[in-house]
Amino acid sequence: MPFRLSRLQADVLLVLVTAIWGWTFPAVKNATAQFPTFPFLALRFTLGALALLPFAWGSLRRLPARGWLAGLGIGSFLFLGYAFQTFGLAFTTSSKAGFITGLSVVIVPVAAAVLERRFPGWPVASGVTLATFGLALLSLSGSLLPGPGDLLVLLCAFSFAAHILAVGRWAPGYEARGIALLQIAVAALWSYLASWIWQPLPSLTSVAGSVWTALAVTGLLATAAAFLIQTSVQRFTTAAHTALIFSLEPVFAALFGYLLAGEVLSPRGWVGAVLILLGILASELPGALAQRTAS
Repeated sequence: MPFRLSRLQADVLLVLVTAIWGWTFPAVKNATAQFPTFPFLALRFTLGALALLPFAWGSLRRLPARGWLAGLGIGSFLFLGYAFQTFGLAFTTSSKAGFITGLSVVIVPVAAAVLERRFPGWPVASGVTLATFGLALLSLSGSLLPGPGDLLVLLCAFSFAAHILAVGRWAPGYEARGIALLQIAVAALWSYLASWIWQPLPSLTSVAGSVWTALAVTGLLATAAAFLIQTSVQRFTTAAHTALIFSLEPVFAALFGYLLAGEVLSPRGWVGAVLILLGILASELPGALAQRTAS
């Protein structure tokens, strides 16, 4: 039986997804320092797919051919986001990569407006502006001149933006569990291919316990649960709101980095975090007030 959510409920669940992703940053950072990135992604997505399989197998079997194509496209964009980010980080700083990845916040509403031939609206436009400045203060330092790594991470931002737009446009017509399982499985297959080409899978008997812990947390929560929630609830909000909410990821990453790894955010970084929150409020508050007035 199909369920319905208000936009506020959908946004709250997407904030939960973003918090989960931010929570996993310290574990993933530690794990990928001990284990190659592409094999880690391959195992993470495999674990996520296996976790969803018992609940989503029936939905997957009922997907028509167009649904399989939708899952293939969504999963490919998901993999490309991680792949370009991984390669880009080898040639640029993490702070610049964080800001450039966050440009998906700008790309999504602009791309959606172009595709739908409309202006995204002043609340969303102002929210995007505030969130962009916030991400800059939170993540950017040093020169703004782009290098090869910066351009690769820019492709990452476009890939993540395309993933959000693809979920918004293609997923609503199909069962969420089937699409969630399919996109994760596709990302796993691409990760195995990339691992075979660039980073062979090490012997699993030599994997440290902290890596297995990170795999379990990211595979079950940050992959299986998070993408199932996103695929299920994003249809009740907009791609622009989703992108703005996902801009909270570096805020949660900074928070959990402090709590779990002792990383300290600078005063400038906290100002950036506040601007991101204000950007989301600027986008969400008018719609929430209108909904309350209408009721």
